[in-house]
Amino acid sequence: MSGTLHEQLTALGAVFEAAVLVDRIAKTGQVSEAELACMLGSLLVRDPRDTLDVFGGSDLHLREGYGALAGALERDPAALQREPLRYALSMLGLERQLAKRGDMLELIGRRLPQLQSQVEHFGPAHENVIAASGALYQDTLSTLRQRIQVHGDMRHLQQPSNASKIRALLLAGIRCARLWRQLGGNRWQLLFSRRKLLRALYPMLGGNG
Repeated sequence: MSGTLHEQLTALGAVFEAAVLVDRIAKTGQVSEAELACMLGSLLVRDPRDTLDVFGGSDLHLREGYGALAGALERDPAALQREPLRYALSMLGLERQLAKRGDMLELIGRRLPQLQSQVEHFGPAHENVIAASGALYQDTLSTLRQRIQVHGDMRHLQQPSNASKIRALLLAGIRCARLWRQLGGNRWQLLFSRRKLLRALYPMLGGNG
């Protein structure tokens, strides 16, 4: 399936949103439940009507991701969020590795219905759902050769609940990277179509979704 540029940017913005939230947890130990629920909910949407449907029908909780994406595309050192950019690019890279691993995709596919039933029972940002999502990342993507090293305050990183949130967000971010690629997104755009992407992205920063 091929998506519009707007849809591609929504999915790519979500990758950056996951990266921003990982960075925030690593450095402050804090993340809003609504943002977490939006990202974890995106793991379970099977047949979305459109790209926004993956995120609950609104891009309200993707705005920080759009901002980080804009900062990366502008190449302005003052606006660049270095750690989130590194995490986002790593997630795009891991998604490419995952695409070649049918066994791993199958395992994730088998585990997602269990996650779905937990979400229906507890809600998307419940600690059981976060723990199960984090465990799924640990059992699959964290076994690949490329690893995402998260930097931050060790007091926050060593808390098991924060570690689970970070893994769960990385899993969601890689799901969004997969969506971006399914919509026709590719890394060449980030290098050669920056101005075109920024022109389409700027109206999304103010938000109307």
